[in-house]
Amino acid sequence: MTHPIQEVLKRIGVSDQPAAVALGNTLQAGSGEPLTAVSPIDGSTLVSLPQATRGDVNLAVKTSKNAFLQWRQVPAPRRGEFVRLLGEAFRRHKADLAAIVSWEAGKITQEALGEVQEMIDICDFAVGLSRQLYGKTIASERPGHRLMEQWQPLGPIGVISAFNFPVAVWSWNAMLAFICGDTVVWKPSEKTPLCAIACQQIVNQVALQFPETPDGISSLLIGGAEVGQALAEHQDLPLISATGSIPMGRAVAETVARRLGRSLLELGGNNAMIVTESADLEMTVRSALFSAVGTCGQRCTSLRRLIVHESIAEKLLTSLKKAYRKLPIGNPLEEGTLVGPLVDQRALDSMQQALRTAEEQGGTVHFGNPILADIPAGGSYVHPAIVEMPGQTEIVQQETFAPILYVMRYQNLEDAIQMHLLVPQGL
Repeated sequence: MTHPIQEVLKRIGVSDQPAAVALGNTLQAGSGEPLTAVSPIDGSTLVSLPQATRGDVNLAVKTSKNAFLQWRQVPAPRRGEFVRLLGEAFRRHKADLAAIVSWEAGKITQEALGEVQEMIDICDFAVGLSRQLYGKTIASERPGHRLMEQWQPLGPIGVISAFNFPVAVWSWNAMLAFICGDTVVWKPSEKTPLCAIACQQIVNQVALQFPETPDGISSLLIGGAEVGQALAEHQDLPLISATGSIPMGRAVAETVARRLGRSLLELGGNNAMIVTESADLEMTVRSALFSAVGTCGQRCTSLRRLIVHESIAEKLLTSLKKAYRKLPIGNPLEEGTLVGPLVDQRALDSMQQALRTAEEQGGTVHFGNPILADIPAGGSYVHPAIVEMPGQTEIVQQETFAPILYVMRYQNLEDAIQMHLLVPQGL
């Protein structure tokens, strides 16, 4: 039986047998072990393909470097026109791209549509930027001289993205790189290969329509940590942009720094909301609810800590627990669902371990159990958790990529602000 995602991919132009390596318009099978991607919705197999290896990385970087030598000579406003055409293509394929995001990342339809809209928005922003690459003109003390600042394209860029924003993060990096005269080699999460393959297909289609675009402006490598490590080590990639966990970012930064390259890192978060005694509690519940449970808590921007004035804590908790009991949890493709699945069983296990640790550190756990009924079989569904904590213990200071909201009380605002700031994460 054909999987529903196949029809979506067909409309975008993706082959029935997708390739793990795209050297611009040249698609080829990876030379590594088979990679199988399954949907977090129901555990169904979405694609199985030989993944890329270090050897494929060298080919992709060489292709990207050759394309860069041509692309950097195209005037920036013309590069902007290419990105404008990409934005139009993303608009045409918005619903299909969102469907792929939902199937691979488990996002509810509205969130998936919102992510694709972010791709479109960054294209619009980048087009404007293509006519704003200004430099300073400075008076010189030497007669007949002046000083002028001019920005130069950097080179082929390596982009490593995560599963939770499988298309938006790439677009933020790639569209700005294209505007600046740079080319891109992309290694997406191995959990969301079809999102990347679909985006690469759209770039290839637009590039064929734009005569100034060199083949190889965008290359793709579907693979695991070995591929990411090879990109970080590669001398011909002056910049690596990596999104993911703090340990991953630390490893990338150290590897890139050893060769005196540059790294751009977007890593873990541990966001907090401070609720004062004068807060509108109804508005607070609405704001905290989706901030904490959206994308099933799998965002670096998810709300993970609720710091509440002690005078209103019980009242707020009562309202919040009432809202949590009514959460529509289930198939993210169905209308009305607010919380879809975690990405896989490993994420579910990590959440359960964090809840056990929170209890050991004095916490009181509300909800948080796996959901087994009235959901698609094969998915990792869970009820988002609220955990009352006696203070900001060790587990609270860690980022668990799951829908856990830690609630803590405070007496004065200065203490709340200190609590807000005293975590190791940057967001």
